[in-house]
Amino acid sequence: MYLFRQASAVDKDANNNSALLAVRFKTTEKTVFFKQLSDYIASSYAEPPEAYRDDLRVLDELRQAATSALDVNNNVLKRNIRYYGQLCFILSKFPADVGIKFTWYSAFDPESSVTCQDLYYERACVLFNIGSIYSQLACRESRNDKDSLTKAFGYFQSAAGVFHLLQHKIVCECRSQLTTDLSSYMLTALENLMLSQAQECVWSRSVLSSMKDSNVARVAAQVAELYDVTIEAGSQGSLADTIPQAWLDTFKVKKLYFSAEAQYRKAQDCLASCHYGEEVARMKLANDLCGQINELILSDQRWSKHIRSVIVDMTKQQMELVSSNCSRATHDNDVIYLDPVPSASSLSAISPYKLAQSKAPEIVENPGKFLGEDDLGPPIFKGLVPFVIHQAASLYEDRKEQLVARDLIASLDELTADCESVLSSLNLPYALEAIQKPVGLPPSILVGADEIRSEGGLLGLKRLLDSAIGANKRANDYLDESERALIDEAREDQRVRLNAPPGSERANRPPSNELTNTFHSEIARFRNTLHEASQKDALIKDIVDKWSNFLSLLSCSRDEIERQVPSTTVNPITDPNHSRIVERLQQYMGEVSIMKRERLKSIEKLKRIAAEDDVTPALNEEMQRLASLSSTPILKYELHQFEDVFLQRLDKYTSWRKYIAEESEVQTELLDSIREANQAFIMARTNHPLLQQREQFLIGMDTAIKRFREVSFNLHDGLRFYAKIESDLAKLKDSCMDFAMARHLNAKDILGISQEDMSAALSQSSGQGGANAVWDPSMPLRYSKRD
Repeated sequence: MYLFRQASAVDKDANNNSALLAVRFKTTEKTVFFKQLSDYIASSYAEPPEAYRDDLRVLDELRQAATSALDVNNNVLKRNIRYYGQLCFILSKFPADVGIKFTWYSAFDPESSVTCQDLYYERACVLFNIGSIYSQLACRESRNDKDSLTKAFGYFQSAAGVFHLLQHKIVCECRSQLTTDLSSYMLTALENLMLSQAQECVWSRSVLSSMKDSNVARVAAQVAELYDVTIEAGSQGSLADTIPQAWLDTFKVKKLYFSAEAQYRKAQDCLASCHYGEEVARMKLANDLCGQINELILSDQRWSKHIRSVIVDMTKQQMELVSSNCSRATHDNDVIYLDPVPSASSLSAISPYKLAQSKAPEIVENPGKFLGEDDLGPPIFKGLVPFVIHQAASLYEDRKEQLVARDLIASLDELTADCESVLSSLNLPYALEAIQKPVGLPPSILVGADEIRSEGGLLGLKRLLDSAIGANKRANDYLDESERALIDEAREDQRVRLNAPPGSERANRPPSNELTNTFHSEIARFRNTLHEASQKDALIKDIVDKWSNFLSLLSCSRDEIERQVPSTTVNPITDPNHSRIVERLQQYMGEVSIMKRERLKSIEKLKRIAAEDDVTPALNEEMQRLASLSSTPILKYELHQFEDVFLQRLDKYTSWRKYIAEESEVQTELLDSIREANQAFIMARTNHPLLQQREQFLIGMDTAIKRFREVSFNLHDGLRFYAKIESDLAKLKDSCMDFAMARHLNAKDILGISQEDMSAALSQSSGQGGANAVWDPSMPLRYSKRD
C-alpha cells in the first residue's frame, strides 16, 4: 500500500494543538502506468511503445512523486500539482479507461475505498489531495504574527478554491462510483470550512493589528456567518455520518464564539462612542452566547472529549473577559450614565465584512497555460529529455539569472546611476563646459541641434503634431459616419414596424437594437481609445509649447545658436588659481568617463559568460553518475541531488562580487575628490553672472533636446497608431453601411414595393409629401402600412 496509506499519521488533523482544522489526505495503492499504457499504444495507435519509453517512465515517476511524501511542505504541493497538470494533458491523448486500476481510500473513512479504471477519478483524487495540502500548510503556520497569518489566509483561500473547482468542474466528469469525500455535499462543506478559517485568520490579524473594534466586530460577524453556512452544509444528506463528530461540534462552538466576539467588539465600540445603553445590551447578548458555549461543553462529556483543549481554553478566556466587562458596563450605566438599555431584538444587526474568497491557483484551474514551463515541465509524450533534467536546468537558469542580472549587473548599474545622480546634483559637466568653452557650444548640444534640424526643427515637430490631431479628427469622423448609419437604420426600422399587424412579417422583423449591439460596443470602445489618444496629444502639445523657445533656437544654424548663447569672453575669470582648478576637475571627469566605459565592458563580458554557461551537459553527467550508483534502472531523481553541480557552476561568479566592491570603493573616492574640486570651482565663479547664465542656457538646451527626442518618438509612434486605427475604423464604417443597406433592402422586400414606389410608401406612412415626391437615398426611409 503506497505512501499516503503508510503515512496516515502525518496528516492526522495536521496539528492537534491548532484551533483550526485540516483535511486529511486520501490514501492510495501503488499503480504502474508503464505496461498497461505500452500495450494500449501498441494495440490502439499502431506505434512502437519503445518510442515512448521515457514518457511512460516519467509518468510513473510523477505519480510516485505525488503519492510518496512523508511530510507536508511546498515541495510536496508542487509535485502534486505537476502530476495533476500532466493528468489533465494526457486525458486529451488517451481515453479515461485504458485498463489501469486506481484504488483510493476516503480521507474520512480509511477503511472505505473505491477501485475503478478511470483517469478522471485519478485526477479528482489528486486534486483533492492538493486541497488537503493547502489546508495542512495553513494549519502548520504559527499564526502568531501578521506574515504567518497572511500565509495561512492565502493557503485556506487556495484550499477553498480547489474544493470549489473539484465540485463544479472535475468530479462531474468522473465515470465511476466515488468515495464519499468526493460527494457534492462534502466538497461544499469543505469549501465553506476553508472559507470560515480563512476569515478567522483575517479576524486574528485584525486583533493583532489593533484594528478598530467596529471593524473587528464586522470581521467576526462574517466568521460566525460562514461557520453557520458550514454547519448547514455539513448536515446535508449522509454527511453527519461521514464528517467527524468533533468537526461538527467545533463548527457549532466556533459559530457561538465569533457571534459573541462580534457583540463584544461592537459593545466596546459603543463604549467609545458613549452609547452606554447599547453597550450594556450587547455585552449581555455576548454573555448569553458565552453561556451557551459553556452549557454545551459542561453539560455533555462528549463535547469536552471532541473539542480540542485549545478551543476550550479560548472559550473560557472569552467567558471571563465578557463576564467582567458585562458586570462593569451594567454597574457604570446603573450608577453613572443611566442610559436606557434597548432590548436585544431592537439592536441593529452587525454588517459582516467578508474578505475570504474561493481562489484556486491559476496553475490548478488552467494547467494547460503552464505546460512547458518550470512548474509543470514539458508535456509528456512530446519530449524525450527527462523532465528532472529540464527542471534542474531551469532552476539553475533561475538562480544564475538571480545572481547575474538581479544581483551583480544590478549592483553595477546602481553604482553608475549613483554616480550620475551625484554629478547631476553638482551641475556637471555643464558648468565645466561653460568654463572650458566661453564661446561656442558643447559637442552634445551641436549633435542635438543637427538632429533637430534634420527632422525639420520646431516646425517639423508641429507638423507631426498637427498630423496627429488631424488623424484623431478623421478617426472620430469615421465613428460619426458609422453611428449615423446605425441611427438612420434604426429610424427606418421603426417606420417599417409602425402599425404592423401582430404576427405579420413586419411585426416579427428583428428590431435594430438587437442586431447592432456589437457595432455600438465597438464604436464606444474606439471612442474611448481616441479620447485617451487625444489627451496624450494635448500633453505633447503642452511640452512643445513649453520648450518652443529653445526648440526654435535649436532649429537655427550653428552660428545663430552660438550668437544667442551667453559668452564669457568679455568678462573672463581672473583668479590665477582658476586654471589649475579647472584642469583638476576636468581630469576627474575624464576618470569618470573611463570608469563608466570600462564598467560597461565588464557588464558585457559578464553577460557573455552567463549566456555561454550551459549547465545541461553537467546535469547529464551527474544523472549518469547517480544512475551508476543505483541498483535499479528506474531511478527517481530529486532536485537536491544536483545541488553540488549548481554550487560548483555558480562559484565562478564569486570573483565578480569582489570586483563590484572594488568599483564601489574607487567610485566613492573619485566622487569625494570631485565634490572637493567642484567646491573650489564654485568659489572661483561665484561672482561671474554671465557664466551662470551660460550654464543655465546650456542646461536648458540640453533638456530641450531630450524633450524633442521624446516628443518626436511619441508622435511617430502615435501616427503609426492612428494609421492602424483609421484602417480598422474604415472597416467598421463599411460594415455599418453594409448592414444598413442590407436592412434597407430587406425592408423593401417585406413591403413588396419597388424603388420607384418607395417615396409614395414613405409619404403615406409619414403623412407628408405627395405622389410625385422623390426618394432621397440619403434620408431615412418611411413606409406605408401593409396588411
